[in-house]
Amino acid sequence: MYSEWASLSAQITANSCGAQCFSVLNKFPASAGREVVVSVVKQLSSNLGITQNAEPSHLVKDEEVKWCMDVICFGLSLPLQENETIKECVNVYCEWLTALLPNPKINVPKPICEDANLYARQIINHFHNLFVPRQGESADTIKRQALLCHRVLRKLQLIAQDSTKMDRQTWDTLLLFLLAINEILLAPPTVKDDVGDQLCERVLSVLFEVWLLACVRSFPSPSMWKTLQESCTMWRHRVALVDQWNRVNLALTARLLEFSYGPAFPPLKNADEDGQLIPAGMSNDCVAQTWYRFLRMIGNPTALCSPHVISKSPQFVQWALTHDKGAETHQHPCLQMLPKIFLNAMKGISSQVDAFLALPLPSLGAASVELAAARPKCNSILHVFHEWLFEAAHIGGDTWRQNRKKQACEASKRPSSMIMEHRKGSISLSQPNSLNDPASLPPALTIDKYESGRAEAIGTLCKIFCAKKTGEEILPVYLARFYMALQQCLKITEAKECDETLASILLHSSDLFRLDLDGINVLLPGFIAALEIVLPDKDLKLKSQQSSAVVFNRTELRRSAINILLSIMVLPLHYQALPIRDLANGETSEKMFTFIQLKSRLMNILMNALQVETDAQNTHMLLGGLLLCVQDAVTFEETELGGASEHLTNSGGVGGGGIQNHDTNLLSSACSERSASLISAGTASLGGQTTATVGAGSSSLNASAHDYPSLTISDDMSLEFAQDLEGVASYDNAHALFVRATYLVCHRLISSWKTDLNVSLAALELLSGLARLHIRETDALECKRAVKWICDYICYQCSRPPPAHSKDLHSTIVAAFQCTASWLMQHPYLLHDKDCLQTVLEVVELGISGTKSQSKSGDIPKFKDEKELKPASMRVRDAAENLLTIILEQVGYFPSECGPESISSLLDEVALMKHCNSMSPAAATSTEQAIAKFKYFVTENSTILALLEEPLGNDQDPQPTVTLLIRGPFGRHAWTMQLRHLPRSKSGIKYHAINPGRPIPMNDISQRPECEQKNFPDGVDKVQPCVADFSIPTIEQMRERYGTSTIRELEAMLENQSIHEKLAWAEADNSADSLSHSQECVPPAVCHEFHAARLFLSHFGFLSFETRNPHNPSESLGTPPQRPLIVLDTKSSAFASDLDRLDKLSARTHDTVYVFYVKSGQTNAQQIIGNMSEDQSHTHNSHFGHMLQTLGWPVQVAEHSGWTGFAHNSWSLKGSAYDGGEQAQQSSNLPNSSELPNYNGSQRVLYWADVSSEIAFVVPTAWNLRYYSDTSDGESISSTDQIVWSRHDTSNANDLSGPAGAKSKSRNLSLELDTTGGSNNNNRGPKEPVPPTRRKGNVIKPALLAQAPAKIFLVWLESYEDHLNFPLEDLLAYTRTGEELQSLQLPRASDCHVIFVHSLLSGLLRVKLQGPSGRMSFATPLVDGMVLSRRVVGNLVRQTALNISRRRRLDNDNYQPPHVRRRLKVQDIVQKYKMDLSEAELLAHLFQRAI
Repeated sequence: MYSEWASLSAQITANSCGAQCFSVLNKFPASAGREVVVSVVKQLSSNLGITQNAEPSHLVKDEEVKWCMDVICFGLSLPLQENETIKECVNVYCEWLTALLPNPKINVPKPICEDANLYARQIINHFHNLFVPRQGESADTIKRQALLCHRVLRKLQLIAQDSTKMDRQTWDTLLLFLLAINEILLAPPTVKDDVGDQLCERVLSVLFEVWLLACVRSFPSPSMWKTLQESCTMWRHRVALVDQWNRVNLALTARLLEFSYGPAFPPLKNADEDGQLIPAGMSNDCVAQTWYRFLRMIGNPTALCSPHVISKSPQFVQWALTHDKGAETHQHPCLQMLPKIFLNAMKGISSQVDAFLALPLPSLGAASVELAAARPKCNSILHVFHEWLFEAAHIGGDTWRQNRKKQACEASKRPSSMIMEHRKGSISLSQPNSLNDPASLPPALTIDKYESGRAEAIGTLCKIFCAKKTGEEILPVYLARFYMALQQCLKITEAKECDETLASILLHSSDLFRLDLDGINVLLPGFIAALEIVLPDKDLKLKSQQSSAVVFNRTELRRSAINILLSIMVLPLHYQALPIRDLANGETSEKMFTFIQLKSRLMNILMNALQVETDAQNTHMLLGGLLLCVQDAVTFEETELGGASEHLTNSGGVGGGGIQNHDTNLLSSACSERSASLISAGTASLGGQTTATVGAGSSSLNASAHDYPSLTISDDMSLEFAQDLEGVASYDNAHALFVRATYLVCHRLISSWKTDLNVSLAALELLSGLARLHIRETDALECKRAVKWICDYICYQCSRPPPAHSKDLHSTIVAAFQCTASWLMQHPYLLHDKDCLQTVLEVVELGISGTKSQSKSGDIPKFKDEKELKPASMRVRDAAENLLTIILEQVGYFPSECGPESISSLLDEVALMKHCNSMSPAAATSTEQAIAKFKYFVTENSTILALLEEPLGNDQDPQPTVTLLIRGPFGRHAWTMQLRHLPRSKSGIKYHAINPGRPIPMNDISQRPECEQKNFPDGVDKVQPCVADFSIPTIEQMRERYGTSTIRELEAMLENQSIHEKLAWAEADNSADSLSHSQECVPPAVCHEFHAARLFLSHFGFLSFETRNPHNPSESLGTPPQRPLIVLDTKSSAFASDLDRLDKLSARTHDTVYVFYVKSGQTNAQQIIGNMSEDQSHTHNSHFGHMLQTLGWPVQVAEHSGWTGFAHNSWSLKGSAYDGGEQAQQSSNLPNSSELPNYNGSQRVLYWADVSSEIAFVVPTAWNLRYYSDTSDGESISSTDQIVWSRHDTSNANDLSGPAGAKSKSRNLSLELDTTGGSNNNNRGPKEPVPPTRRKGNVIKPALLAQAPAKIFLVWLESYEDHLNFPLEDLLAYTRTGEELQSLQLPRASDCHVIFVHSLLSGLLRVKLQGPSGRMSFATPLVDGMVLSRRVVGNLVRQTALNISRRRRLDNDNYQPPHVRRRLKVQDIVQKYKMDLSEAELLAHLFQRAI
């Protein structure tokens, strides 16, 4: 930079050598000169005002001042024993230098005041004598000299800061003086505790600070800068030089960033004293010039790794020549500090790079720190630092050693006269071979001792390249040099230790494989080898060369390694058979890998890391990665391996007898991972597993009408790739990974993770995800064992001592119950196993009651009514009840004929009344009219029974029929029951002829014998009466007692009765119905009216009123017995609305995910919303549309009976005659992938549901904001609107897995079985009968919301950096569901969870998670920084959104599960409408007909 400018080094040397010749006293003997100095200086110092008041100086002429200065100059060179004299000389000169200040002191001579610059230059030069080291002085005298030097330095620094009179010549003199004293103190080899060692840091700091002042007041000339650079290269063996250099560089960098990148750029925070280094008046251009010149001040820092270069100064040569044993210059002990100095230099450069990237200075674990969006490009930073960093990264590597040998060989051919030629600041290439021999170096200076600095350099390079922005181009030469450096540093030694270089690479390379770096995958084998050292080792030992090396946090190191692992997990299945070139040997390498060959190594790293990991966050990340691997393998085999495998099998390729092996492939978890994989290899070859899948595909793929959507990316697969895959498929196929993952996670969940909330939740989430995977050869034994482990986990958690029971503990139990439900729903055959069923039901019993009926297998079971209900908590009991209901109602039956959008019946009172005989077909029925036809009862205070006694319109024989609408905690169900005396198959058989004929009637009339009525036997008079006989009074006695008139009335009544009976007999004999008349017998009329409700309630035990024994203490205490039946009064007009509110409470959880598309550079909410308009949809990334299709099923809101993303139109029976056909046509046409449909919720929405949760994916547009402003108008629908019914055939548009165009014919509401589909019972996918629907008015929002559902955003980024400026707050207005007003608090931007997805050029997707900080913020399987395949993005995003919502509910103290909210609503209805009837009144009510 200064090659054409002359150096002033010779002038400095001349001044240093001639300083003592300035005084004439040097011509006289030392004793004479000393006496003169003592006498003169004593008089001068007495007038300084130290001991007495200062007076004006008596020196008024130039000659007088010059003579005194000659004396003082000699005095400053006196031996240090004359400390007092030297001190007085210093005091005099320091006072006289105040002439440069605006207000000089009174004792300064007049000539000095008149020409201050001239005399100041002489004084500054004379001060040189003070700093000259004295030989043979004691430590005490050296300290005194150092104190005086400090006094002079302080004064010179003060003068430079405050003086306004200094001219350019004086500034140059001052700078040259500072360079000279630094040269004389620092250039010699370091000797401990000498004056140079004590003053080293101070003289350097004054030099740099005064130099910075000079840059503002009088910018140094290029010759001065060149001199400074040459001098600094001579002082590089001093630790303080690099420290001060770093300090000044950071201060200048902070100022440089302020004006280069504006106030929005994160400021560099330095120490307070360092912030004062830069003068306030320094201009921006001056800062830039000074920054670059200071940066180049010490030359190339890699020269510090060459002791031969550092020790070539004349001072080292003089030391070597005067050494007793004739040592070499590079053997001086002070050079042992070079590794530390080199490390400090690299740290300084790294700190500056951190400043440009806006990273905090301690940038370890930089993967978790956000980079500034306005940061400079990587090329800009590399232009400045690339030479030093690349050279430093190669120090000690193979390339470096080869270059050194080459340089030494060339240097040995040159003349010896060139040995001492060198360019200061760079490595000399002209050294003879003997000087470069590593054997001649001391042990402390071998090249491996510089590894700490090398690690810092390669870590800094990794940070620079990891700062690449989306679409940014990095020069190929930089990429090539970076990859070569990484390849050298990633080489693993035979000891397989993790050295500092390897640790630094892993710590700072978390994003390296996420940035679309050209050719980065060539480093994949090297990184995998490094991960194999770091992650599987439980007690990782870091190899360090020096005590001053950076101490790496092992947890952070493992976390960074896991981040790298998560970014490369999907590469083998993505690139498949693509070869990976070797950087060292190119295409001729025999060790060339293909990506698929690395899969088994990655799987082993992941499994082993999860086995030994102890940190909760790291374990959380590994669990997410594990589910990603299994999910990706399963989806890969389903979508891409099918065709190739079938081709191989049909062509007689690999694995001939696959079908026979399918049933025997049982991998036992009891065996080790290796043995399990070997079993898998022997029993499930590539051809075998695919053949079995092809044979059983029809039943497995169509088992459910609403299978999970998956994105099929069909690429042509070569036969060569399929053969390459054979070697790893048996060990790492989906089934083997499923078995290994299940065993490992269950084992660690029981043994190690049960006490950690987050890890337990993540493990249970992973197990739930594994349960949902559709693996071709699912092992029933493994699934059974997994359920058993989860149940054991619940038992252990419940059995912990009371002090351990906390909210967190109960949250894990609730999550475990939910996980168990997932396994049973996806594997219903598990309940066919007696042991599994007993285990699950015991755990359910434990959750509900707190204890098991049978603690041990041999104990006597304790019945339910004998147990005291003490559940672990109400949350645990609710979760157990939910699992029990799922087992009894849903396992094996979900989805029902209604589809997954509803687990309740789609029939209500109005729908049923439309099919009653009493209703005319054309009549419209209101809700109140329909309710009036029903009788409403409540049982167990939680279930509402609506009974309809009118039979539905059908062709069956009239039977006692009752139709029930059961509204309970878990939904609404419709049942129709009939009382039959014969089986349905025999009910139509007649056992008699049509006209059986009659027997001949007998006309003989029998004679009625006349007989006398006797009141007593004939022999009664002969019986001897007793006293008792006289107890009954006689007629005479009665006549006497009551009178004759009463007896006469009685006799008249008897006579009249006798007459009436005779008349009746006569009339009967004469009538046509008498037996004497012949008449044909006809059957009685068919009875069409039954009290079916009474029969049902009686037969099902609801009318058995419980009585309590008052003599039994256990029954006499407590509240009165609960009546089995409570009658509801339905005459109230509000009853219908309350029932509607109950129906509006879903029995499942519901969530909403809002999907946004952000184009590159967009930060405005309106721009982002505008991306979803029809005219902009064609500009989207094509993968965005594919991702939407994998999130859920497209549904028409008008025909949808589940959650729609909006409270006002969810869970309603919808449809009308005028728009039914059009909507059916729309729903039958799936949107074309090239045209992005509108999923904003106005007409369509993406929907997904399982047995316990619903989720809607809404893509907001401007309509969503307008919708919310008009919500009040849309909800004011009149309740008197007519509700028109329609029936039509609808194609199964919601089933992505079923055949296109499959239709099902709706059938009438009937109790007869549908025999037309009997042969296709296992294939219910294409068949989805549409029940009658209606358009409901009078919409009412659900209540009892304690907290609004979690706001979850899914954001597709074209440019990854846009996540820093995503307008989350502004977009909240487009994400309202209508539930916000019912919650306790409105959603805030800080509470929202955002899943950013960025598409890489490779076709993979990078994930960024953002959300509130907390214990349960982030859920699996997605992990921040993970790289996904497009095959699995929809599934994993959906699972993550569901798990985020579940965690939020677990963490909410006020949350009530859906079935609890429904139960409370039922109880509220009971309190408002119950009728207090006695038992008799209740029975009488049953005989009353409904209106």
